[in-house]
Amino acid sequence: MRLNHWTVETTDSPIGAAHALVERRARKRELLDLSQAAPQYPAAPEVLEHVVATARNPRGGDYVEIAGLPHLREAFAAELSAAYRGQVQAEHVIVTAGCNQAFCLVASALAAPGDEVVLTLPYYFNHDMWLRMSGIVPVYLEPGPDLVPTPEAAEALITPRTRAIVVVTPGNPSGATAPPERIAALAEVAARHDVALVLDETYRSFRDTDEPPHALFADPEWARTVVSLHSFSKDFAIPGYRVGALVASPDLGREVTKLLDCVAICAPRIGQEAAWAGLTMAQEWRRERAREIAERRHRFATVMVDRPGGFELLSAGGLFGWVRHPFAGRPTEDVVSELVVDHDTLVIPGTAFLPDDRGTFRVSLSNADHDALTDFAGRLASAGRAASQRSRTGTPATPS
Repeated sequence: MRLNHWTVETTDSPIGAAHALVERRARKRELLDLSQAAPQYPAAPEVLEHVVATARNPRGGDYVEIAGLPHLREAFAAELSAAYRGQVQAEHVIVTAGCNQAFCLVASALAAPGDEVVLTLPYYFNHDMWLRMSGIVPVYLEPGPDLVPTPEAAEALITPRTRAIVVVTPGNPSGATAPPERIAALAEVAARHDVALVLDETYRSFRDTDEPPHALFADPEWARTVVSLHSFSKDFAIPGYRVGALVASPDLGREVTKLLDCVAICAPRIGQEAAWAGLTMAQEWRRERAREIAERRHRFATVMVDRPGGFELLSAGGLFGWVRHPFAGRPTEDVVSELVVDHDTLVIPGTAFLPDDRGTFRVSLSNADHDALTDFAGRLASAGRAASQRSRTGTPATPS
């Protein structure tokens, strides 16, 4: 049989490729897995109790409305309106099987093969993968020194084929968080050119402030331009339940539900009930987990301040750190391979998030406590010493 060339020509998941290296590691110590941003703690007791009650309910396995459970859509609209000091209604909310699905459905509703979507670098790799597999052309937006895009740079990339500008904030992989005024300026650019501003706000709860991430929802006309994507996975420690949401105009929502009906019919009911329980019964638990993650971010910044082994922390935010390795001219995938094989430390190479190699890699902080982060810095220092020793003796590095 003949396969779709757009799919064949798209790279495999970088997460799977990174984990394939684990079997080759030296096993000198316990594996330090900093590859994925999945919570290592269980969901709140209230969420678990509601999930159990739903599973035991004779109707707990039924289909739900394509757009999602009405009580979840209403609860999430109310939470967003309060958190953003804006105006979000249940009709603006479509519940999806995770935030990845929300992006894929939105991209497919906005753009056709040959159209263009602007992705901010470094991009989230699944966004780039989906566009390519759909025949949509990703156009890369270089950020400023703060790793946040400027409106001027975004506007310079817009063509008649542009359908959306995509910004992940806080960033995955960089952790960089766009300030409200920058988001507002990007929204103005998008509105001026009749394209969507798609904000992936998966990590909005993991910022260093309780102030609204942006003020766009306070504009009565926000739905003409803004599409906001969300995940309940990290907030409520339910990644395997696959539940996320998109917030957009009812017109876009209608097109999205056509796609959703074909690919999933509806997001899993059990995940939707878990998200509703989290929103209505576990908000203090949610804030406490966010405070714990904030402490880890601050600890990570502290252990990296002296550049252990020559490794430099470029940014940290949300659940991530973005690190530059010190080995100029050496492929980052080789550096990451050596960290796994020789130092039992798993991270994701920056080449998964960029069209070229810029000597960077992503560190996920959600599965590392205070001691693990200290240990990580020690392993980087050890990697730096090993590289210096090889340079002096002419010993080759670990092959990838």
